[in-house]
Amino acid sequence: MASADSARGRVQGRAIPLPGDEIDTDRIIPARYLREIRFETLGKYAFIDERFDERGNPRQHPLNDPRFKGGTILLVNRNFGCGSSREHAPQSLMRMGIQAFVGESFAEIFSGNCTALGLPAVRVSHQDALALMARVEADPTLDLVIDLEGSVLTAGPERFSFTMPESDRRSLVTGEWDTTSVLLANEAGIRAAAARIPYVNGFRG
Repeated sequence: MASADSARGRVQGRAIPLPGDEIDTDRIIPARYLREIRFETLGKYAFIDERFDERGNPRQHPLNDPRFKGGTILLVNRNFGCGSSREHAPQSLMRMGIQAFVGESFAEIFSGNCTALGLPAVRVSHQDALALMARVEADPTLDLVIDLEGSVLTAGPERFSFTMPESDRRSLVTGEWDTTSVLLANEAGIRAAAARIPYVNGFRG
């Protein structure tokens, strides 16, 4: 059993529309930043080659757009996070403030890495993805609510259904995505099991 603080049954916040299919992990965070040994610093490198030119000047990009400053839900299209399996991709987006993803589809490994970080990655239809992006473009202050227990996303007065792997949904709702909390919550049982293993207790009976 995980800590109640680990449960991710509901995510609420403003959104950032990031249109485009097949956005891969090398675009999300270039390979040269995989040498970083502290995940805490990765947020500044998210989409860095698309957000800034070679002199460090900002380019036009949704993540630089002041209208979407403070957004915590990233709206994407098809097969987001494809390419290499680098965990740094969702880490970098999480470190810059993203708490959830809404898109048409996600690369399987990217989606799994998101769940392991407590970040919901929910799937909507192509039409709904376009509609959500249009709503947010028209009103950047629009609040979105992702209800993982009810599998419903609300955007103002509108409701959209979404899907995600049931194992991921259950893991987020129960807090079992947080494996450290799960281990700590079961410490007594783990120690008891270890004590029964001969090579752990020095072969004492």
